[in-house]
Amino acid sequence: MKLNEILKDSNYKITQFNQDQILELERSISVKEVRGKEVPYATCLVRRKEIKLTPEEIVRQLYLKKLHDEFGYPFERMELEYAVSFGREKKRADIVIFDKIDTRAVYIMVELKKPKLKDGKEQLKSYCNATGAPIGVWSNGDSISFYNRKDPNYFEDIPTIPRVTEKLSDILKERWTINDLVQKDKLVTEKKSLKDLILEMEDEVLANAGVEVFEELFKLIFTKLYDEMESGRNKTRHLVFRNYGDTENELKEKIQALFEKAKKKWEGVFTDDSKIMLTPSHLSVCVSSLQDVKLFNSNLDVVDEAFEYLINKSSKGEKGQYFTPRYVIDMCVKMMNPQVDEKVIDTAAGSCGFPVHSIFHVWEQILKEKGIPKSHLFTTEDKPAECIDYVQNNVFAIDFDEKAVRVARTLNLIAGDGQTNVLHLNTLDWERWDEKTDDEQWQDTYYQGWRNLKKLKAEKDSNRDFQFDVLMANPPFAGDIKESRILAKYELGKKPNGKYQKKVGRDILFIERNLDFLKPGGRMAVVLPQGRFNNGTDKNIREFIAEHCRILAVVGLHGNVFKPHTGTKTSVLFVQKWDDKLCPKVEDYPIFFATMKEPSKDNSGEKIFVRKKDYPASALKMEGEEEGAEPGNHYNKTPKDSEEFLLDSHGHLIVKHDLYNHDGLTKDGIAEAFLEFAKREKLSLVGK
Repeated sequence: MKLNEILKDSNYKITQFNQDQILELERSISVKEVRGKEVPYATCLVRRKEIKLTPEEIVRQLYLKKLHDEFGYPFERMELEYAVSFGREKKRADIVIFDKIDTRAVYIMVELKKPKLKDGKEQLKSYCNATGAPIGVWSNGDSISFYNRKDPNYFEDIPTIPRVTEKLSDILKERWTINDLVQKDKLVTEKKSLKDLILEMEDEVLANAGVEVFEELFKLIFTKLYDEMESGRNKTRHLVFRNYGDTENELKEKIQALFEKAKKKWEGVFTDDSKIMLTPSHLSVCVSSLQDVKLFNSNLDVVDEAFEYLINKSSKGEKGQYFTPRYVIDMCVKMMNPQVDEKVIDTAAGSCGFPVHSIFHVWEQILKEKGIPKSHLFTTEDKPAECIDYVQNNVFAIDFDEKAVRVARTLNLIAGDGQTNVLHLNTLDWERWDEKTDDEQWQDTYYQGWRNLKKLKAEKDSNRDFQFDVLMANPPFAGDIKESRILAKYELGKKPNGKYQKKVGRDILFIERNLDFLKPGGRMAVVLPQGRFNNGTDKNIREFIAEHCRILAVVGLHGNVFKPHTGTKTSVLFVQKWDDKLCPKVEDYPIFFATMKEPSKDNSGEKIFVRKKDYPASALKMEGEEEGAEPGNHYNKTPKDSEEFLLDSHGHLIVKHDLYNHDGLTKDGIAEAFLEFAKREKLSLVGK
């Protein structure tokens, strides 16, 4: 009998264990008939007697094997169903390992009964507190967490447990380089997301810390990004954002000093006098939660997801401005195909998804042309001068939300090696930009970016028209613009009879404003509510677009794409401004239409991931791996999820969508179909 048959209706999995351990347990199974049913049994490694193999017992026997084979603990030092006293009540702990010298003192406590981390961790903490055990382990056979009990209210995450020949201090005083972080990255080994860890910190620490959660987590992520970048450029450097056995006060002093260096490197995100406001004990918990996470990879999607969650929670939803899922952004970037000599802008940037992914798209072209392989830690490393020049001279972003701008600047400062063109301005109210740009305090942060943007003005004395090649944006849908002063500047502020309206949807004005930013022949991708494409009352908008542009494509997105923030049905409009050379005006032409069929998220807004069974193994090829080449060592070739989920080159799950082919691992999608259409139609975007 196979273990997966016994586990199929349970919440337990066995992805933490290797194939030898699984096969050894399967070979030991004997099946008995009990009340007309076949029931699996095996001999317990510790109790030395036959036991019924329930899902929980499978995980326990496999973990006993792991403790013995990988960590060296003899079965004689272990006990199962250990009685833990709570007053007059007794509960049973799954596995305990006794201290080598004090043979009745519990050294390691293992909890397997609760398949969910939150429930399991609470029970584990209560057992450790009741017995005084310094080390706790929780696992459901899939995810695993290790804790060092410092005091009843503080359990610090640790990367693993000591081997039988080691002390706990050997684990805590270990010095990590960036390569250690790559190998032991918690996002891969424990299959958690940075968002999950932030939620844990909010529940356990930050809710009662008396600080603004966004600000303090932003400071910590900002600081850790700097630490990883420094080590990415000096592989022998020891990471500083770790607790190597420091006291809480020593740790706070160390992290604050690192934050100061990060502020100096990436100016204009935090004020010079800003400090980490968490208490030493709260900071210690947060550092232990984050220290084993690798934020950097060959793109910035890990930290991007965390920032998206934090900003949505703190401010974005109030303005109807939601972050665009990164797979939608990547589809748009592939279809718009920005080139190294083209200027790109996002006029409603949020955390800068469109500009950042445009950067990666162009960097791929530069690396390919130079024959440079893309490293697993590409974003932390020194890059060719052309890569930095592109970010500093060709990529721009504007947003009116100050928190979003600071996040966007952080991501772009990293990509641009300390320089960025992300500006805090109200895109729609361009007439009042001078009030901002003349302000000395604003200039302290944004002057260089503003100086670069001014060079792209169509007319020296006007902030209305610019000369961009590519614009991609997801403008906010919610809320109307009612100020007559602003409406009077827009053709789409008028009714069909020529009179100005009293209010106009913000996204409608963005359509016209975005076209102001494009030079003749410039290309635009913009996310719009579905109604703009078929409502009878919006006919004048469609006529306005057709008059100024060639409509290249319309891609209908699934209704779940922007959940849980909104269920508004959306489409992406792709256009190119008429131009005698790049896009000569014609009356009749074909338009590419496509509809997203895969939902990518469930109805509650949780992402759906690609399973291995969705694609035959023979068709799969990891990113950067050429046909017939030896597999690279920059990715985990035997990932923990290999039995069930398809993973990318970073060991991360892949969202299930049909928008494009994900690094050669999934099927071609809408983007590839559009590019074929563009070739047939001889559109300028494929001729570049």
